[in-house]
Order: sequence, then structure tokens, then C-alpha cells
Amino acid sequence: MTEYERSRTMPAQPEHVFDQAAQVDQLETWLPEALHVDAGELPAVTVHEDRTDEDTPALFRARPDQMRLEWGTRDQGSYTGWLQVAGIDSGASEVTVHLSFFDDSHDPGEGAVRDALDTSLQRLEEQVRLRVDNAAG
Repeated sequence: MTEYERSRTMPAQPEHVFDQAAQVDQLETWLPEALHVDAGELPAVTVHEDRTDEDTPALFRARPDQMRLEWGTRDQGSYTGWLQVAGIDSGASEVTVHLSFFDDSHDPGEGAVRDALDTSLQRLEEQVRLRVDNAAG
């Protein structure tokens, strides 16, 4: 098993960050650009990966009371992940994303995963900023 974890501080209330991250119909605005999520009957989703041109049955759960998202492959059990939002001082939030690969064939490697996580967290922050700025204006 291989695990990866990255965190980023975002200048928004944790509820705003979680609400943005948890919108299934907007996951593609912050997920790696090569992943596309088709929500079925939640928690069931299908994830299309451009790199392999494959569709993978997966699960996606939002736990608002914990400000946590959880996901993973449905049939093979080869991959899981979670996103946790925590409030920190002065209205900011810390967002942590954790990935676990139980099957090495699904692990694209440390460099690729680190870059994808950093880019995803940056894109999520951009979406949160847009939402907060639009709500304030």
C-alpha cells in the first residue's frame, strides 16, 4: 500500500470550503483535469480517467457533520481517498487530501500524485475564492 497526503490553507470559512468541495456536479472544477465524475445514484459514481480512457465504478460520500469527503473504487478496492476541512484562526481553513493505493497498478507515482494533489488544492482554493467573492459582491 502506498499513501500520499497534501494540505493547503485557504482564506475562507471551513463551511464554505467544504460546501464547494462537496458539490458532486462541480467536482471537475477542482479535481485533476484528467478525471471526470459522473454521479449516479449516490454514493455510486463513475470516474473516467483520460490517461487510461477507462471508466471505473466508485463511491463518493460527503459527511457534512465531519466536514469530510470520502471516495474509492467500488469493485476492486484498489484505491481510496479522503478530504478533510478544518477551521483555523481568523476564518481560514486547512484542507488535507489523503490518497491510499492498495494496488500498485493504480498508483501513478509520487511525483504525479504530488503534482495532482497540489494542483487540485490550488483549483479548489480558486473555486472557493470565486464563490466567496461572488457572495460578498
